[in-house]
Amino acid sequence: MDEEEEISDEEHSKKVKKTDDKEPQLTDLPGIGPAVAAKLESAGVYDMMSLAVMNPTELGDMSGISPAVARKAIQAARKMLNLGFMSGTEYAEKRSSVNYITTGSKNLNDLLGGRGVESRSITEAFGAFGSGKTQLGLTLAVNVQLPPERGGVNGKCVFIDTEGTFRPARIKQIAEGIGANPDSVLKNILVARAFNSDHQILLLDRITEMIKEGEPIKLMIIDSLTAHFRAEYSGRGQLADRQQKLNRYIHNLMKLAEQHNLAVYVTNQVMSNPAQMFGDPTVAIGGNIVGHASTYRMYLRRGKQGSRVAKLIDSPNLPDNETVYYVTEAGVRDEEK
Repeated sequence: MDEEEEISDEEHSKKVKKTDDKEPQLTDLPGIGPAVAAKLESAGVYDMMSLAVMNPTELGDMSGISPAVARKAIQAARKMLNLGFMSGTEYAEKRSSVNYITTGSKNLNDLLGGRGVESRSITEAFGAFGSGKTQLGLTLAVNVQLPPERGGVNGKCVFIDTEGTFRPARIKQIAEGIGANPDSVLKNILVARAFNSDHQILLLDRITEMIKEGEPIKLMIIDSLTAHFRAEYSGRGQLADRQQKLNRYIHNLMKLAEQHNLAVYVTNQVMSNPAQMFGDPTVAIGGNIVGHASTYRMYLRRGKQGSRVAKLIDSPNLPDNETVYYVTEAGVRDEEK
């Protein structure tokens, strides 16, 4: 039997008591020493929650420990995190920590429930080019840095750019429009250019690392979510593989948003459905997998006289509705000027 397996429950409880005053670490678990913890971190497992939701075989393969030790560590992590059911009252209390980031437009905020884009959830905007998806993302990247009384959360933004749409000059323009220091605003946006879907997936692990290093990241923007998956997996023969990979990626995204109380804003490409005879044939890429994963789903399109129209397609608590907004020099606004 492994030495690590012989750690008694008494020794383990002493170990946990020492760390009661701070957040529990991986090394507080039975059988997880510094060397094993380092292996797990290099594989992208940084916190207790990530370990608690794994199965023993997966943990054993990743860290080199026996299934028995892995099982004991997982059980201890679940016990420490108190995973299971909670009352509706407790859940409501947990929801009180949710943050909101203003979109810059009262109309758009109202469409999303009154306060803007919500943390612990994924807000998806899909639409044709020129519908304002990226402009909304750039506006949110600036607004997240505002103090709470102005609709922000005093946080930083991570921008995963898959299509080369991030423009520092545009960020500076939006920052000037709200009276902020353009250079300071730009410094608080952490940009990564993803060159393929594997790189895009890998960047999620890097975000977890940065949060662990103390970066106050409160918003994650992915523009666009599906571009690489769509380009790399073409044709019906590869559709199942694409959807499986996209599904896994979105689930990791949801887990990240929940664990770190992040707001996630993603843009999505569209295609035309040739089978639709009447009405708007525009449909979002990614099918039901993306549709079910997004907490709030908006369809953006061009309106009359330079306006844009946002239609709420899906939400857990809001009725379907639509509203008008404008893309101005100062970002997303209710009026043209």
